[in-house]
Amino acid sequence: MLKRLLTAVTLAIAILIAALAWNTWRLPSRQIDVKPVAVLALERDAVAARLAGALKFRTIADAASADINADEFTRMQAYLQQAFPRLHATLKREMIGHSMLFTWPGSEPQAQPVMWLAHQDVVPVAPGTEASWRQPPFDGVVKDGFVWGRGSWDDKGSLVAQMEAVETLLAAGFQPRATLYLGFGADEEVGGRRGAVEIARLLKSRGVKLDYLLDEGMLVTQGLMRGISKPVALVGVAEKGYASVNLSVSTAPGHSSMPPQKTAIGTMSAALAELERKQMPAEFTGVAREMFDTVAPEMPLMNRVVLSNLWLFAPLVRRQLEQSAGTNAVLRTTTALTVVHAGNKDNVLPGRADAVVNFRLRPGDTVAGVLDHVKQTIDNEAVHAALDAGSSEPSRVSPVASAQYGLLNRTIREVFSDAVVAPGIVIGATDARHYQGLSEHVYRFSPVRAGPDDLPRFHGTNERIGIDNYLEAVRFYVQLAKNGS
Repeated sequence: MLKRLLTAVTLAIAILIAALAWNTWRLPSRQIDVKPVAVLALERDAVAARLAGALKFRTIADAASADINADEFTRMQAYLQQAFPRLHATLKREMIGHSMLFTWPGSEPQAQPVMWLAHQDVVPVAPGTEASWRQPPFDGVVKDGFVWGRGSWDDKGSLVAQMEAVETLLAAGFQPRATLYLGFGADEEVGGRRGAVEIARLLKSRGVKLDYLLDEGMLVTQGLMRGISKPVALVGVAEKGYASVNLSVSTAPGHSSMPPQKTAIGTMSAALAELERKQMPAEFTGVAREMFDTVAPEMPLMNRVVLSNLWLFAPLVRRQLEQSAGTNAVLRTTTALTVVHAGNKDNVLPGRADAVVNFRLRPGDTVAGVLDHVKQTIDNEAVHAALDAGSSEPSRVSPVASAQYGLLNRTIREVFSDAVVAPGIVIGATDARHYQGLSEHVYRFSPVRAGPDDLPRFHGTNERIGIDNYLEAVRFYVQLAKNGS
C-alpha cells in the first residue's frame, strides 16, 4: 500500500513538473523584432532651453473659474508662438477658451486623422514646501543635466516635446500622410471640462473620427517592476474610473460628560474601518493578466514559471502584489479614505460626522457597483451614502491586436530599443477619457524613462526631467509621425 502511494505521489509530482515546464516553454516572447533607428541629432542645449522657457509660467487651472491665472496661459502661448515659429506658421490654431487645437493637414485628405494630446496646466506647489525645492519651481532652470520646474514631467514636457517634434519635421520638409491634431487642454488637472470636453465636442460636430489618439499616461519604467531588469514601457490601453462616495451620520448633539452608547464619530469610524478592511476583490483578468503574460517571458526562469502558471500560483502572486500600492492598484478597484469632518470643541459631542471615500475603478467594475459595495459593507442605516458629482466609469479597453497599437509598439522599440513593451492600466485620470467617442484606439503613454526616485516628483517637490531623457521623448514623437506616413 505504501509503495503504491509513493508511486502515485511521485507520478503526480512528475506530471505537475511537466505541466509547469510545458506552460513555461509555450509562453514565447511577445516582443516584436525591430531595428533601432539612428539617433536623431538635436541641438541639446536649445531644446532644453525651450522646455525650460515654458516652465516659467504659472499655468495653474482652477475648477471654479477659467479666469484665474488667465494671463499666465496667454503669456505662455505667446512664448510658444515665438519658440516654434514654423509650427505656428503652418498649422491652424484654434482657441477653445485657454485650450488650443492645432491642425496639421495631411497629404492624403481621405486618410483617417490621428491626434496627440497634452495639457498646459500644472498643479500648484504644496504650501510650505517651496524651500525644499533645489531650484525654484517656476524659474525653468537648466542645471546638472536636468530641466527643473513644475510641469517638466506633468505635462508640459509632453506638450513641448510634441511641438519640438513638429518643428523638427517641418524644418526637414516633412508632411504627415494623415492629418495630425494636437489638443492642448488648459484644465486637465481639474477635470478637463472646459478644455478636452469642448475640443472633443468640436471635433465630433465636424464629423471627425480618429484612427488613434495618444495622451499622457504610462512610462518607460526602470527598476519599478520586480523580477525584471530591463526597462518596461507600459502602454495604457485603459484608464480607471473615478467615484467618490459621501458618507454622513447624524445624531443628537450633546455634552461630552454624558456620551451615548453610539456617537456620530464612533459610527462613522466603524464604517470607514470596515470599508478599509473589506476591499473590493483583486482579479487577475483583463488588462492586468495581459500585462503579466507579456512581461513574464522576459523574466528570469523562476519568475517565468510562476507567471506562466497562474492557474496554480495566482493566489500566491496576488497576495504578493497586494503588498505594493502600485501593483495592488492594477488588480482591483481601490478604496481610499480621503476626507473626514466632525466636531469643533473638545467637550461637545457633534451631531454630524462626514467623510469622503474615493474609489478608482478597474475595468469591469461600475460606479453603481461601487455604491452597492459601500452600502453592503457598512450595513448600517445610520450611515447615509451618496455618490459625489463627477463620477466616471472606467474607460473602454483599447485593442492590443491592432495596427494602431502595433504602430506604438514598433515606435517604442525603435527609440527605446532596450525596453520591453506591454499593455497596462492607467490608475489616474487623463484628458483621453473625454475623447472616447472619437476613436476605438485610445492609448496613454508618456515616452520618458522613470525610476523609483522619479515617481515622488510627480505633483511633488523637485519635479525635473533629464535632458537626455527629454531628447528621447522628442525623438519618439518624430519617429511616430514618420512611421504613420
